[in-house]
Amino acid sequence: MEAFAEKPSTYETERDKPMPSLNHAILQRRLVVKLDIAYGKTYEILPEINIDVIDKGRVPDIAITPLLGFNPATDTIQLKEAPLGVIEILSPKQHLRHLVEKSVDYFKIGVKSYWLVLPELQSIYIAHQPGDFEVYTWKQVLKDPTLGIELDLKEIFK
Repeated sequence: MEAFAEKPSTYETERDKPMPSLNHAILQRRLVVKLDIAYGKTYEILPEINIDVIDKGRVPDIAITPLLGFNPATDTIQLKEAPLGVIEILSPKQHLRHLVEKSVDYFKIGVKSYWLVLPELQSIYIAHQPGDFEVYTWKQVLKDPTLGIELDLKEIFK
């Protein structure tokens, strides 16, 4: 009997990434809320915004940009300038290598800080250049000197 490959959903095709899980959604919400409360006067904390990257758009789980402000008279569906930081959360069906490769694209367009969240290991890896990751576990305070962000990971992974 022949096995059939699972067909990607519209979500997966449009965003070039797997459908997020419950844990992914919980961590994404916690990160957005905690970062917005602590740094919302300095940065926009934007979930699921399309970013113009090299030859195609990318939709990171969270983008950290300078303050852009809400203006009901104008809107955009794609950021044309690189965010300062990007946060990606590994989904159960996603390959780690794919997210590491995506980080290279982000650095090429000027992203200064790339966070890679590994839910199963309750850890966040931060890079400020391709391939040079520093790891923080759920017991630690994450420190990103490039963005001036500190985040108690117990509050994220509790």
